[in-house]
Amino acid sequence: MNRPLALTALATVALTVTTALVATAHPPAAAAAAPTANVQKVLVIGIDGALLSKIQAFDTPALKGLISTGSASRTTLYASPFAPTLSGPGWATNATGVWPDKHKVLSNSWGTGTNLTQYPDFLTRLERARPTLSTYAIADWTPLTTNSAGQAIFTDEVQKKVTYDGDALGWTATDAKIATEAAAYLKGTGPDASFVYFGDVDIAGHSCGATGACYRTAIENTDRHVATLLAAVKARPTYGGEDWTVLVTADHGHKDSGGHGGSSVPERSSFIIRNGPGTTPGTPAIAPKNVDLAAIVLSRFGITASDIDGQVAAPDDPFDSLVGSLQSRLDETGVPTDVKGWTHTTPAGWTIDNTGLGTGGVREWQGWSFTTDDFWTRAAPDQQRESNVRARGVFAVADSDEWSDKTRTGLFNSKLTSPAYDVTGATTATLTFSSHYLKSGTETATVQASFDGATPTPILTYTKDTIAKIERLTIPVPAGARSVKITWSLTNGDNDWYWSIDTPHLTKN
Repeated sequence: MNRPLALTALATVALTVTTALVATAHPPAAAAAAPTANVQKVLVIGIDGALLSKIQAFDTPALKGLISTGSASRTTLYASPFAPTLSGPGWATNATGVWPDKHKVLSNSWGTGTNLTQYPDFLTRLERARPTLSTYAIADWTPLTTNSAGQAIFTDEVQKKVTYDGDALGWTATDAKIATEAAAYLKGTGPDASFVYFGDVDIAGHSCGATGACYRTAIENTDRHVATLLAAVKARPTYGGEDWTVLVTADHGHKDSGGHGGSSVPERSSFIIRNGPGTTPGTPAIAPKNVDLAAIVLSRFGITASDIDGQVAAPDDPFDSLVGSLQSRLDETGVPTDVKGWTHTTPAGWTIDNTGLGTGGVREWQGWSFTTDDFWTRAAPDQQRESNVRARGVFAVADSDEWSDKTRTGLFNSKLTSPAYDVTGATTATLTFSSHYLKSGTETATVQASFDGATPTPILTYTKDTIAKIERLTIPVPAGARSVKITWSLTNGDNDWYWSIDTPHLTKN
């Protein structure tokens, strides 16, 4: 957390314990079959301000043990104006499974103007869907579990909450208290789902920076706390009949010099370590997102939530097949040479039409390209490319703005067309894709449909910015039509921003 002086005013007592047993009826969530015959248990560990690269470099046997028998991936956050890389937005995103444009926690001090009621934390969702489950949260950053404005990130519906005030009692001391108390509760009571938070790493990051000795000490101390929790779990008398999923994450990273809130790669860095049932060992080919944490927790209890952004597994995305085709920079000198993140190669069946494209320009962006967040945001930071949070892995970009950063003639005119989708017998089809569009000038962004090779007709035209949106378009299918191709067209671009799309799917109705 970025520690403003006002933080201590958020709690008037050094220790608060809240126990709330859910007695009221709640609308049920959609449920699936239980994942296995064993009793499901989930432990989520939050390490404020931690960097995965430092965990991997330091003496952290407990966390490295989780990684070696499970999976680990660096994840990427947003940046302003979507949301700053602060603890409030970060932990709300982790807990609720939705991005800041939905949960509306945009700072470390929020009042009642959020959507936390509409998008509650994963422990609260479990209580509402399965009231017989036991839930537990313990933290020493007070807004997580008790908030003077009445909106803690984890609600009072959580069966047991414990709050220590790290500012009042000292973060190293309260982290140690949390480790001891949580271990005893995990071993004895063994709640079905738990969130255990440690704050001292972030305090160290602000004190000496991510390259400082105190940051290393704090991470290694926290690793010992993690070891204490894992030992307590394994010491449970009923451990042999339980399936424990352990997830570890952070809310943001830290600059080498210390601090966060901005758009640099370290500040936007988080991670997900996963160990236990359903884990595919190793580093995921397509990095997960922080919103996935809540979806994974719910899935372990056979619960789904259709209103969250998180997903249990990476979606089927034709663009992700291009991971092996990604190249290093050509003209984008701001991107490190070891970052492979762009290509003009298309997935099977896809085509790019650049017949109207001007000459020259930045080679990476000559017409529709395929890229990654790591490459695209480094190419031109702080221009809302960091807000493209609903794209994953490899996505498609038409970037008139970056293309124009090198001598060129003419305008940006480029079309990306899908393979033919079968619509035989359908009356309508549904097209979904993520879209991130900034408009300026006279550029035109359209989605067009061509049935059985006929002239394409517009089905969507953007007249204003469309930030990080999931589009769901219903397309009428002409009688007797057998196939349709979809074209995303950006034309008349003259240094006029960009359009990104990802995960396109069409289903016939």
